[in-house]
Amino acid sequence: MPEILLLNGPNLGILGRRQVHVYGTDTLADIERAVAAEIAPEYKLAGVQRDGEGELIGAVQDHYHVAGAIVNPGALMIAGWGLRDALESFPAPWIEVHLSNVWARESFRHESITAALSAGVIAGFGAHGYTLAAKALLRLLATRPTGSPEGG
Repeated sequence: MPEILLLNGPNLGILGRRQVHVYGTDTLADIERAVAAEIAPEYKLAGVQRDGEGELIGAVQDHYHVAGAIVNPGALMIAGWGLRDALESFPAPWIEVHLSNVWARESFRHESITAALSAGVIAGFGAHGYTLAAKALLRLLATRPTGSPEGG
């Protein structure tokens, strides 16, 4: 069965306990279950969360076989140049997600070095943003012409 990668960066493994007033009470396991349900039965979910940039780069490279990805780079959206380069080479389309509206927060969060590489960005809808991204990715995958070049 084809897979969709759900890639989460630094500090997202402690969702539900971390600044709940900003990130909500849903845990990463809750989010993974919701996304898995959204993409079933066409796709299986491959969920990966790492706090280190090098580990995330390895996860991207280890998942070149997937049909697409949903990526929350966390703070690495600001200065994760190695992750950015790995995502630039990622052969499948992907959507960037942020739980909070990063443009309504501190100014250092207003620019993402990874967003321009993605098929689109969803931000500010909390955990629901992940299922919105899954819906968008499914639609994108369904409308791609057969044999079209890979890439986000």
